[in-house]
Amino acid sequence: MTNYLIKNIRIVNENAIVVSDVLVSRGRIEKIDKSISNRPAVREINGEGKYLFPGVIDDQVHFREPGLTHKANIYSESRAAVAGGVTSFMEMPNTIPNALTLDLLEDKYEIARQTALANYSFFMGTSNTNPDEALKVNRHRDSICGIKIFMGSSTGNMLVDNYLTLDKLFRESEVLIATHCEEEKIIKSNYERIKRDHPDLRPEDHPLIRNEEACFESSLAAIQFAGKYNSRLHILHISTAKELQLFGNLRPLKEKHITCEVCVHHLHFTADDYKRLGYLIKCNPAIKAADNRDALWKALLDDRIDIIATDHAPHTLQEKGYYRDDSGNLMPVEKLQYEQAHAGLPLVQHPLQLMLHYYKQGKISLETIVQKMSHAVADCYRVSNRGYIREGYWADLVIADLDKPQKVTPENVLYHCGWSPLEGFTFPSTITHTFVNGNLVYENYGKAVWDESYKGMRLLFER
Repeated sequence: MTNYLIKNIRIVNENAIVVSDVLVSRGRIEKIDKSISNRPAVREINGEGKYLFPGVIDDQVHFREPGLTHKANIYSESRAAVAGGVTSFMEMPNTIPNALTLDLLEDKYEIARQTALANYSFFMGTSNTNPDEALKVNRHRDSICGIKIFMGSSTGNMLVDNYLTLDKLFRESEVLIATHCEEEKIIKSNYERIKRDHPDLRPEDHPLIRNEEACFESSLAAIQFAGKYNSRLHILHISTAKELQLFGNLRPLKEKHITCEVCVHHLHFTADDYKRLGYLIKCNPAIKAADNRDALWKALLDDRIDIIATDHAPHTLQEKGYYRDDSGNLMPVEKLQYEQAHAGLPLVQHPLQLMLHYYKQGKISLETIVQKMSHAVADCYRVSNRGYIREGYWADLVIADLDKPQKVTPENVLYHCGWSPLEGFTFPSTITHTFVNGNLVYENYGKAVWDESYKGMRLLFER
């Protein structure tokens, strides 16, 4: 293993930016100091003018393996993640077969052990009929990130709408419960009503079908269950202004029992973008009207929202109802039915660069980006020895040049599905180095250089 000395870099960490040196040895951060002398067999990296961030921890991704590998796989998507500065991920259970038993969950860990370039954890799945099996995670709470409950429609047999099952899960879980909150009855009622009004549904109908009320009622129900049993609840991908009244900022994150997150696409896109991007930005919960985006930004910055994630959910262009023309442009298939267009966006390659764009726009500070994408995720899940730039911690580190623009093109998109909703967008920054467990997996000085000799590690949790 190569050791590294990063010189004269601006470290963004724990609400401060300081210029310092960082010594990486045997996979960990050995020393942080104003001036560190180089040693034999240590590779020196000149960080002058650049910024050093703790690796992003994305707590919500869908890497599609096993069973859906025509869309993505753990290797391809973890590789894209690393190129974007995401050094750890937590993956969802709606693969095929659904990860509804510990044995099936461990199958995914084994795939990741062999192929993931980033560090990894996997959520245990739930259904109306598997609460006893799901709760076996209590015995593995130091090595499994949590339990996932789909309180809205999902892939396979994973909608949990049985009151007794929900009550049991919230009552007996000793690990974090992460929820997808949309009320299925409201969604179905909206769908039937809008379909009667105009049978040929359009992309812009999606936020009307999966509307604010569906999100609010489901989030409220989850919070009521958590409040009843003092459960550890984390509500994923908040997308509405109305839901924000359910969350507070009077306690620091480490003292909260109920937390929530926002995803980058809900901070970036609005319902106005359906006219331009159509089903490419169809996702659940839906991207909604601009007033929701404005409210999400406000809540993120005042700490009602705790975490920024991606909900990376790749589908093929055919599944989204698109194709590339001879010039490589994304073009919609004519007369694709609403029901045929799959919901989800590939995003894990670009969340940090997108937030750095908003830093340049004056919307968010670098310190807050690090707090919401690294520190807070580590604190929320109690990830062991990651999420911060501290001596003794694993060296999950990202170097970025904030003055080197990078345009998203089909050629530099690394997802297995081969497309991005951000194509054509120029970020003001470039990720130049990504370290995972002290290994320099990715370098980019205009051309990407990879070292895939080392694989990521299973995340551990301090319960």
